[in-house]
Amino acid sequence: MQQLVLASNNAGKLKEFSRLFAPLAIEVIPQGQLGVSEAEEPHATFVENALAKARHAAAATGLPALADDSGICVPALGGAPGVYSARYAGEPKSDAANNAKLVADLAQHQDKRAFYYAVLVLVRSADDPRPLIAEGRLDGEVIAEARGAGGFGYDPHFLIAGLGKTAAELTPEEKNPISHRGKALAALLAKLQEDAL
Repeated sequence: MQQLVLASNNAGKLKEFSRLFAPLAIEVIPQGQLGVSEAEEPHATFVENALAKARHAAAATGLPALADDSGICVPALGGAPGVYSARYAGEPKSDAANNAKLVADLAQHQDKRAFYYAVLVLVRSADDPRPLIAEGRLDGEVIAEARGAGGFGYDPHFLIAGLGKTAAELTPEEKNPISHRGKALAALLAKLQEDAL
């Protein structure tokens, strides 16, 4: 089995990526398990942050590395929280505080449309000149009342367009194929099949 370091210590992401990579016989190892510190994410775009994280993890471990940068973007808020989704309400990171701030910030807006956006970057080595980059998007709207016990992050407040369910009300089997991360991963896996690690 081939190993890939995940440039994240997020338990939800690790679970999702491990399940999605298992059929390819690729073991996903969180960077923390290998003693890798979290990379800085100073950039204004998802792709630059993901690339910085992937290069950092590959440099520290010598393994191929996968990083994602993802978040929720709300047009009525000028695209916020965007790249600041994980720390929207400030430090320390808190899903509950982030959700409360987002709902409060949107309270006076009629337009509650939002979309989840994910960029995945896979580098074969720290200085890989041809990183594999894939993106995915899931459209929906922000609702005030939390619904569902699954998922993580903004999922309980993210009502998926056309489904009538929040992302937190879906089973992993329902969520993975349609999620922003699932779509980005499908695109990445297609690229991987053309261009083996």
